[in-house]
Amino acid sequence: MSIFAISDLHLSFGANKPMDIFRGWDNHTERLLANWNRLVGLNDTVVIPGDLSWSLKLEDTEKDFEFLKKLNGKKILLKGNHDLWWSTATKIQKFFAEKEITDTEIIFNNTVITEGYAIAGTRGWFYDSSGSQKVLLREAGRLEASIKAALDTGHQILVFLHYPPVYGEYVCREILDILKKYNINEVYHGHIHGSGFNQAVNEFEGIKFHLISCDCIDFTPFKIT
Repeated sequence: MSIFAISDLHLSFGANKPMDIFRGWDNHTERLLANWNRLVGLNDTVVIPGDLSWSLKLEDTEKDFEFLKKLNGKKILLKGNHDLWWSTATKIQKFFAEKEITDTEIIFNNTVITEGYAIAGTRGWFYDSSGSQKVLLREAGRLEASIKAALDTGHQILVFLHYPPVYGEYVCREILDILKKYNINEVYHGHIHGSGFNQAVNEFEGIKFHLISCDCIDFTPFKIT
């Protein structure tokens, strides 16, 4: 049993947001389905750190989750900046129960144990986000809460963010300091697309960063363990 990761699926089965208007995204769901089920087994786990769906409301994501059911393995979701459908953990879990979505869990101030690892993370913060210092500190707090929950399990921790805390010359010190405080030395993130790949940072202050946006890894889940 293995753990994979892939971010920014940008599904739009319940929203009018075709991705083929972007270079390299032609037939991306078909390619994703084929690559995913070729590599991922029924008992494997795939972490999706953000931007799952373009839908604006939770109830409009049903078709996107129907597609997700076609993909092998257990899925663990984190929130991305475009996941405007994301609600409270209670409402999402109720939606999952009503729609019989049994192969998917969320990370939201918590941790999920899978394959002997504790999965932790949050959306994070990035220079192109609109918002206040209050929102940034909230995200830092969510990251810390998730890491603390993971530490309490005694399992090795894997950390995921949607936004990279370091990109080009930009450094989000509030998020980075949490990672350093808990000796996290490896992080998986998404959000970056296309030519932005050239400014992605692979290592900073002893922390390794892995960019796993689906178009940057050829719509193929990245194997972690």
